Amino acid sequence: MEDYLIGIGKRIKEIRKGGGKTISDVAGRAGVTGGLISRIENGRTIPSLPVLLKIINSLEFEVTDFFNGMPQVNGANFIVSRKEDNSAIEKEDEAVGFSYTYIFGKQLSSLGFETVLLEVAPNSKRDKVTTDAFEFKYILSGECYYDIGGEEVLLKEGDSIFFDGRIPHVPINKGSISSKMLVLYFFI
Repeated sequence: MEDYLIGIGKRIKEIRKGGGKTISDVAGRAGVTGGLISRIENGRTIPSLPVLLKIINSLEFEVTDFFNGMPQVNGANFIVSRKEDNSAIEKEDEAVGFSYTYIFGKQLSSLGFETVLLEVAPNSKRDKVTTDAFEFKYILSGECYYDIGGEEVLLKEGDSIFFDGRIPHVPINKGSISSKMLVLYFFI
């Protein structure tokens, strides 16, 4: 059952894109926000059953067909995430200079997590955001300021930061080269 929870967002995104629908199309028809659809598709939140059914309906898809297309478990003691399975994460139109790549996610009994590669271009712009997760960021290259609750923290290559994503936050690249970071979201 846990693997079904992880695959829901990917399945919604697959059907939406296959049907030529935008996040806004699906959100409008389902009566939810585009931000919620984005968070679901990118594994940052799991919808309640009534919301999931509204989303499936807005995709003009049968519920049984939706679940028949979910990935199956292979029963192994490990999970391999291949580069070719990584996917770009669509963000808000207002987020300029941010490139998110989904790498891996998993729901365990009491903890879900997702791994993302984030690239923040110089002079990027975006409003502060919140997530329903604790966030760990590790700077792979470049440097970036993190504004967390109004306090700016400079992070350089090799530095990391951990914080409660419910606090409004945004990375700010004031440098001349892109900053790349590995991001881990922990959903409790």
